[in-house]
Amino acid sequence: MQIKITNLVNVILPLCFTFIFSCAHANQSPEKEEDGIVPRITNPVVTNSNLTALVAGNSEFAFDLYKNIISGTNGNTFFSPFSISEALAMTYAGARTTTESEMADVLNFTLSQDEFHPAFNRLDSEVRSVTFEGAFEMNIANSIWGQKDYNFLTEFLTVLGQNYGAGMKFADFAGNPETARVEINNWVEDHTSDRIKDLIPQGVLDAMTKLVLANAIYFNADWISQFSVDYTINQPFTLLNGSEVTNLMMFQDSDYKYSEGEGWQAIEMPYVGETTSMVVILPAIERFDEVEQNLSTSMLEGIVNSFQFREVELTLPKFEFESAFALSDILETMGMTTAFEGGLADFSGMDGTNLLFIGEVLHKAFVKVDEEGTEAAAATAVVMKATADSIEPPEKVEFKADHPFIFLIRDIINGSILFLGRVLNPNE
Repeated sequence: MQIKITNLVNVILPLCFTFIFSCAHANQSPEKEEDGIVPRITNPVVTNSNLTALVAGNSEFAFDLYKNIISGTNGNTFFSPFSISEALAMTYAGARTTTESEMADVLNFTLSQDEFHPAFNRLDSEVRSVTFEGAFEMNIANSIWGQKDYNFLTEFLTVLGQNYGAGMKFADFAGNPETARVEINNWVEDHTSDRIKDLIPQGVLDAMTKLVLANAIYFNADWISQFSVDYTINQPFTLLNGSEVTNLMMFQDSDYKYSEGEGWQAIEMPYVGETTSMVVILPAIERFDEVEQNLSTSMLEGIVNSFQFREVELTLPKFEFESAFALSDILETMGMTTAFEGGLADFSGMDGTNLLFIGEVLHKAFVKVDEEGTEAAAATAVVMKATADSIEPPEKVEFKADHPFIFLIRDIINGSILFLGRVLNPNE
């Protein structure tokens, strides 16, 4: 696993990218030459139980992946489990036999393929359905880039078109991979307000590349209760080892949903529109590892269900950073093994052959938190190759996040975890 965390200057936006590279041929070809092979189903019929099951599975995967990512690391971490799940969901549409079952087990995809993709379509639609001009923005876009003379199964393209809105765009990876790379990177920039540039580096696309699936998410939201810059001052932030660093700390006295338990406090900070919020889980310094290892869907559910409105004296650091991960080893360790093994992987649902396997899963994420609100971004690349309400209490609560904490951005309506991370040192 490769993890890199660096400071970021005034940039953040959610996005996720899935790239699929292969040199196999399939048996059928798309019916049209470009965008919109089939129209997206804008109002899929999905039962509440199926939507609940999808959200619950995505959340379980989020916390499972979090624990595997932070294992053996000692720095800030931030990623988008929603982005990774959606990227791998599109890949999952082409998985079959053991590869399909292993992916389902690791990713906690509990629905059948026929039920799963319409449910993800509905979830995707709900997440991006709310926009308040100038105060809240959530955009999600998908596209497919295929080798111009390569044949893909119509059934596979139909699933992605109907449920992810991903229309086919043809590229010449074999003859001019650099032009294809620039075109895809330009698409990325256009759908992320120019926040993500050169996502695909030179040399990644080559004559063996046959398909690139791209998903972009952009998130930018204001707090309902914003911090005043007049109260932002440099204060100490205590690290896990007991040493201190100086960081700009924001402060306000306001009403928030608050809960606490043995060794931790938690607060929910809603964004404009009150459909999305940031939940900050603040362990006591000596209990950080314990609380982090206990993170789970049931723990989050318990926190959310125990929230009560309290007047809170809130201190929160300003921070922004970037995380980068190579996830293949992690996903293999979690049990998704055959998908990465040429000769064993079965992605015949993409092209009708058993030649494709995942070469790498790459993820990048960015986050910025300040007085006005939050910007957040994520990018995921799957590289496939061929074988080849409550009563307000009378007393104030102090919530002083001047030491390491965990945070997540969630959809309040359906409970989806959009982003998840921790801050061990806001200066990094």
